[in-house]
Amino acid sequence: FEMADIEDKAVYEGSGLGLAIAKAYTELLGGEISVSSKVNQGSTFTCIMPWVCPESNHQQSNYISKESQNISELLKHKTILVAEDDTHSTSLLKEILEPVAKKVIYAANGEEAVKVYQKNPSTEIILMDIRMPVMDGIKATLAIREKNQDVIIIAQTAYALSGDSDKALEAGCNDYIAKPISKESLFETLQRNIF
Repeated sequence: FEMADIEDKAVYEGSGLGLAIAKAYTELLGGEISVSSKVNQGSTFTCIMPWVCPESNHQQSNYISKESQNISELLKHKTILVAEDDTHSTSLLKEILEPVAKKVIYAANGEEAVKVYQKNPSTEIILMDIRMPVMDGIKATLAIREKNQDVIIIAQTAYALSGDSDKALEAGCNDYIAKPISKESLFETLQRNIF
């Protein structure tokens, strides 16, 4: 996606993934997204979502609930470091993790993540965003791996940046999870990596 006025300095703000993420979420939920645009007038984005009767989804809800209970048991004694510069992603992870983990601590860039980890060496799990300012997640992972080979590091990567996952694994991450992150995919990834 690209702004029509590419001379505008605002085009350099943000990662440009907003519409791709909206599309991914919409399709993940079985919906459709479309756009109608006119130059110098603006754009209208339409998102149509299906409505699922709660009764027909009862069995699936129970399954997710059981999975959530299992991961809650695994996480209730764990300290988790979330290294993420995007405030929306941080808020989402906070909402998912704080009710189930022993402790959740945060860092807004890679350099801060390394410092926070050094102050909290008993941290068992790190959710490491790969694209961060000051120091990226790859360099932060390498720095943490110099001190600890056992801490579980899960890379957070964007769908559009598929090469990031390979780089993250090469740097020493145990696994990766693609953004946009859902509660179910996060819990599944954590469960797969907690021994």
